[in-house]
Amino acid sequence: MYLDQKEKEKIFKKHGKSATDTGSAEGQIALFTHRIAHLTEHLKTNRKDYNTERSLVMLVGKRRSLLDYLTKKDVLRYRAIVKELGLRK
Repeated sequence: MYLDQKEKEKIFKKHGKSATDTGSAEGQIALFTHRIAHLTEHLKTNRKDYNTERSLVMLVGKRRSLLDYLTKKDVLRYRAIVKELGLRK
């Protein structure tokens, strides 16, 4: 599988408060970004996989919602995670 427990812990440790802090918005955004990148690569080779395309659109929406939440809650945290993940130009 492309995303095992060790990979998740590494993502949460890098972007969250700790490796076990799976509820922080930054950690979830980082995890969604990793999954979005993987699904995008999959869709480049399997362009007629409509179930994966739908999953990708839903993930992008979830990430957008979390980013909107962070914008309203704490703009500095939003700017930090966007810069760290390279989501904006």
